[in-house]
Amino acid sequence: MNIIEIASANSEALAPYRNLTGAQLRRAGEGEGLFIAESPNVAAAALKAGYEAVSFLTEKKLAPQTEASLAPLEEYFGETPIYAADTEVFEGITGFHLSRGLLAAMKRRKLPEAVELAAGVERIAVLEGIGDAANIGAIFRSAAALGMDAVLVGANCCDPLNRRAARVSMGTVFQVPWTVLDCMEESKNRLNIAPLRSLGFKTAAMALSGSSVSVSHPALKAEKRLAVILGAEGPGLDKNTIAECDYTVKIPMFHGVDSLNVAAASAVAFWELSGKMRE
Repeated sequence: MNIIEIASANSEALAPYRNLTGAQLRRAGEGEGLFIAESPNVAAAALKAGYEAVSFLTEKKLAPQTEASLAPLEEYFGETPIYAADTEVFEGITGFHLSRGLLAAMKRRKLPEAVELAAGVERIAVLEGIGDAANIGAIFRSAAALGMDAVLVGANCCDPLNRRAARVSMGTVFQVPWTVLDCMEESKNRLNIAPLRSLGFKTAAMALSGSSVSVSHPALKAEKRLAVILGAEGPGLDKNTIAECDYTVKIPMFHGVDSLNVAAASAVAFWELSGKMRE
């Protein structure tokens, strides 16, 4: 493996790791930009999904551990450099202590159009205004585990390739097909779901209202094509998004609890509505 020791935090080779924001990373390099994968497991999932590594970064003391974790994946990255730096240099580069052994700078890929992705599936999750990276990651993990075919992420959501989101997802952001869905021109808080309706999707807004039906309602499961739409913690979905949907859906609860964290709610909804056969 091509392990290169780095003595200075100012090395140009380490530019992708130097506290760059998500927006700066998307402008870095060539093509669609870059993202940072954290931990051997997340980097492995990205490599196996066809993402190209630009470089890896680890602490010098962890280099043997890093080399061992990457060894089974060498066919995916070949001579890609693996930079190793002393702890002080590493923390000066990244601004944090590395607890999972590895960072990887990887090239983004061009995303498909939302209608292109949705045209070939029957069950999709649609996310509106969810800015918390951990919630995005957890929703992707649930979507992968519970049989959703794809995820459409609103342009007003956290980037699924955000370092924390990808880590919380356990790498499933590289397994579940996803792309970005535009917001309405007049309101960046509201998704444009009209293209989904034109493809024959029925839309189910996860929200509380007087007309909400249970997530286990037979009519929902009977729909051939269904988009499950989830909103942010606190404000939830835009009221106009809810009004535009075919169904408003609730998860029945006990002890006076009115709602779940959006990641937990997504798991319940995906389990009930994915339509996959289960033993």
